Amino acid sequence: MNNAVVDLRSDTVTTPTNEMRHAMARAEVGDDCYGEDPTVNRLQELACEVLGAEAALFVPTGSMANQIAVKVLSAAGGEVICDQDCHLIHHEAGAIAMLSHVQLRGLPGNNGVLSPHDVEAALRPADPYQPRSVLVAVENTHNAGGGTITSLEDAETVAEVAHNAGLPVFCDGARLFNAAVATGTSMRDYAAPFDLVTISLYKGLAAPMGSLVCGREDAVKEGWRFRRIFGGAMRQAGIVAAAGIIGIEKMVDRLAEDHANARQLAEGIADIAPAAVKIDLVQTNMVMVDTASMNSDSRTLIKALKDEGILAGPNSPSVVRFVTHKDVDSEGVRSAIDAFARVAKTIS
Repeated sequence: MNNAVVDLRSDTVTTPTNEMRHAMARAEVGDDCYGEDPTVNRLQELACEVLGAEAALFVPTGSMANQIAVKVLSAAGGEVICDQDCHLIHHEAGAIAMLSHVQLRGLPGNNGVLSPHDVEAALRPADPYQPRSVLVAVENTHNAGGGTITSLEDAETVAEVAHNAGLPVFCDGARLFNAAVATGTSMRDYAAPFDLVTISLYKGLAAPMGSLVCGREDAVKEGWRFRRIFGGAMRQAGIVAAAGIIGIEKMVDRLAEDHANARQLAEGIADIAPAAVKIDLVQTNMVMVDTASMNSDSRTLIKALKDEGILAGPNSPSVVRFVTHKDVDSEGVRSAIDAFARVAKTIS
């Protein structure tokens, strides 16, 4: 952790471990476009083992992974059913409309968790005046919801509704490892209901880059083609894949530390501003702070905290997001709480 600054903006700011750096320097490489990079192949095989997937594809970013999954599973002119605050809607620059030519139908989930009844009600009838429902998308954990978890039961029931209607189901599982660690559910069980699952290697797992599209072999094979179309084909990518292998093998269990630190942060903030935090929604490594309850706004709180050496990010004009990760320890969390206490006196 940097002693001068406690960076809680996102778990994407994590830096690779020394073991990752050494593995990257020693990585055996080949041309991945020919399927000849042994380290990339090992990473993809490892993902299949962990998720129980038929196939996996290494791609540069999480957004590309999501876009490939949607492109492969949907159809132009169709409608994708998802949560109204999901990453696909708010944080991928409208790529779905541009790349897959589909529209998104956002449902009012419960802090990001879709109701199977709402999904079923949103399925379009066979009506030439309406778009066709083509895909159901789940985000787990849910970023805008505050790292909230879709339980295995909820994932299975939503997937059952979709599959009964003949629709594929996709999971944006960028932080699915967090959900698995928090609930004790295996990644295999979490991945099983879905046709495709994407996972991120550069958030809590701390690799410098890379995500994976995992699932049905036919869908992943088609995804390889769209990775190239979208500009994501890589050559000697084993150099970065080596870090991803260590992330999956050695960085998953420690996510529990991030969850404990988030709880510590939430409880500390709640002691200072009780109405600002909903403790029951702190389920993984995120803490959302309602600045309106403090008669302030996100910009004001973020600036005041930055002046104190604490970095946080906006979730909305009235909500600030704090994200714990490996590079912020319990002492760093304590520093953030102390800074929040000082700032709260000046902005409330």
